[in-house]
Amino acid sequence: MISYKEAEDYISDIPKFAGKNTVQDTGRLLLALTGNEWKSKVIHVAGTNGKGSVCAYLRSVLLESGRSVGMFISPHLETMRERISVNGEMISEQDFAACFEHVMERVEEGKKEGLSHPSFFEYLFLMAMDYFKEKQPDYIILETGLGGRLDATNCIAKPDLCVITQIGYDHMQYLGDTLSDIASEKAGIIKGGVPVVFTDRRKEVTGILAGCAKKKKSSVVLLKKEQILDVNIRNKTIDFSLHTGYYNYISLSLNTAALYQVENASLCVLALQELKDERITPDTIRRGLWTASWPGRMEETAPGVFLDGAHNEDGIEAFLRTVREDGCTGRRLLLFGVVADKRYRKMIRMIEDAGLFTQADVTVLDTDRSVSIDELKKEWEQCGSIKCYFHERAEEALNRLLWEKTEKDTAYVVGSLYLIGQMKVLMRRIQND
Repeated sequence: MISYKEAEDYISDIPKFAGKNTVQDTGRLLLALTGNEWKSKVIHVAGTNGKGSVCAYLRSVLLESGRSVGMFISPHLETMRERISVNGEMISEQDFAACFEHVMERVEEGKKEGLSHPSFFEYLFLMAMDYFKEKQPDYIILETGLGGRLDATNCIAKPDLCVITQIGYDHMQYLGDTLSDIASEKAGIIKGGVPVVFTDRRKEVTGILAGCAKKKKSSVVLLKKEQILDVNIRNKTIDFSLHTGYYNYISLSLNTAALYQVENASLCVLALQELKDERITPDTIRRGLWTASWPGRMEETAPGVFLDGAHNEDGIEAFLRTVREDGCTGRRLLLFGVVADKRYRKMIRMIEDAGLFTQADVTVLDTDRSVSIDELKKEWEQCGSIKCYFHERAEEALNRLLWEKTEKDTAYVVGSLYLIGQMKVLMRRIQND
């Protein structure tokens, strides 16, 4: 049997020799692999920002309600195993290797029928569904990789519920240059007769999503700004009230200081009421939202050191709203790294214009997608109000940041999920030394 490390290495190398299958071809591989032999209810989640958080809130409430939950997410921060989990426990190395081999057998058979080798994301998705076939959870939560219409997860013909989180500018090279184009791609997960839940944040996005749902005869549940009331931040927690058509007014608390999670949690509640599951009650919702956690989203990894995976403009805007409310009595310090296919110039200008940070440690990421050190210097040196230090290695940036930080200061690591993954490993290593 192949080892976990061998399976992981093979999957990491897939981009070198595989193309992307059509959604229909992925569906053929899935059918051959599982025979569609699962009784789980499927919740399909797409969007630009907040997908992972909404998935985490959904899972937590369902578990509190006594349901078993399989979840497939993207990307991972530290290990591929994070992408596939049941009841909050990521797949074991042994099961990962076994599912890898099951998929490989179907891939070899598929080649005889003219099917291409699955892409990196497609392969992991097929492994997840193979694992869920064995575990048969009550619910399966599927997060799209990017887009929706052409995403591998969209080969599920009839999910029980579709959820679309906030839509903004990201992956424009694949999804289009306008919000309407991007929304049209995300709307591709909407299926005939399947309820869809989304946020009424931007008029053009709402119009596209609602129009698609109407064509598919799918009921629409909108989260409107005025449904969220009495938001209070207190000692790194948030209390708020939500008005829903099912539970009327419900008082909720989140164990985070990240203001953007209020919208994500609210979207989760509206989605849950569409499931019509008798085990889901206001009490299980409250407990589930309170106990939920999602790594890299305003995650405090050491006293006064927060990691936040804000990796596009909307993410940075949401991040800055939270920072403004942090009650910091000292300086605010920043560690920033970003990949080149983001609109990083605008992100940097937004950070400078906020006037919240006195110093920034700027680093190159450990990926060939990273912005170069020369380009980072060019952009950040225009920020006259922020003293900048530049690093070729993230470890150097973190060490300088921690050396600089005093007890009263608050430090934030932001800019890319690649960076967040690196920092989690480095912070753990420092804490264990």
